[in-house]
Amino acid sequence: MRIAIPDDYQSCITSLKAFDILKGHRITVVNTYEQDPQTLAKKMNDPEALVLTRTRTRVDDNLLQYLPNLKVISQTGKNPGHIDVEACKKRGVTILEGKGDPTATAELTWALIINALRMLPQSIRGMQEGHWQTNLGRRVKGTLIGIWGYGRIGKKIAEYARVFGASVMVWGSTASREKAIADGYQATESKEAFFSSCDVVSLHLRLKPETKHLVKLEDLKLMKEDAILVNTARAGLIEPKALLTALQAGRPGFAAIDVYDQEPIFNADHPLLQLPQVICTPHLGYVERESYELYFGIAFQNLVDFIESGRGE
Repeated sequence: MRIAIPDDYQSCITSLKAFDILKGHRITVVNTYEQDPQTLAKKMNDPEALVLTRTRTRVDDNLLQYLPNLKVISQTGKNPGHIDVEACKKRGVTILEGKGDPTATAELTWALIINALRMLPQSIRGMQEGHWQTNLGRRVKGTLIGIWGYGRIGKKIAEYARVFGASVMVWGSTASREKAIADGYQATESKEAFFSSCDVVSLHLRLKPETKHLVKLEDLKLMKEDAILVNTARAGLIEPKALLTALQAGRPGFAAIDVYDQEPIFNADHPLLQLPQVICTPHLGYVERESYELYFGIAFQNLVDFIESGRGE
């Protein structure tokens, strides 16, 4: 089968052990980012199958019209909306979803929290510019870590916080708050109390119609002047321009961001990159070797199982 793997920015997928699962098939890996659907389709060489790297590639009618022989899409993880399910159904394209592990994203989130509290990037930048001890950060112990969304990742962040001696406050659905209380954490009864009380607010919600733009500018303005907003989930959870506006107004005082409204970002003049109180990482949530082996291993095996079942003929 002709299989295409688009948007391998790091040129790393062929180096994975899991890549051997596709042995015997004709593979095209596209290592560049192509915004134009027709250009991307041409580089993928008329594929019968796609293997997608999380949400990097938007699959809708704009792309599908150039892929007449596409039969199946094997997704690493779930489809939070970048694949137009109805458009695929109309064209007879099967969507296969995988699963993963929350560890890498949770670890990155915690790394961002520590870096933001201790202001490590700013200190490193100061040394690179010939200065010594340019700022005064904060330790984790004694802080109040706010977690919105007590799922697999949110729960890990709470566990890390407990080990480091921080307190945890959870906001979210009634079920999430009840579960957090059962695990020995605090849960607030109002969104206003959550944003105004926490030293760190970390978002861990799935992006879906009910959560899109759920975080408003007025929520962010409730945060303390030295508080930190962390988002390793989805940029769409925050209403457009709200975070930038709030940061420029001084509440919250800091942010650590891994996700953006438009990705990838190649513009060094992006507004968030210009703010010294913001740490930006290029959507690295699960981008590490063990996670890639897991996610792609499942996606490749799902595809091979699909082909061997005869559904790909």
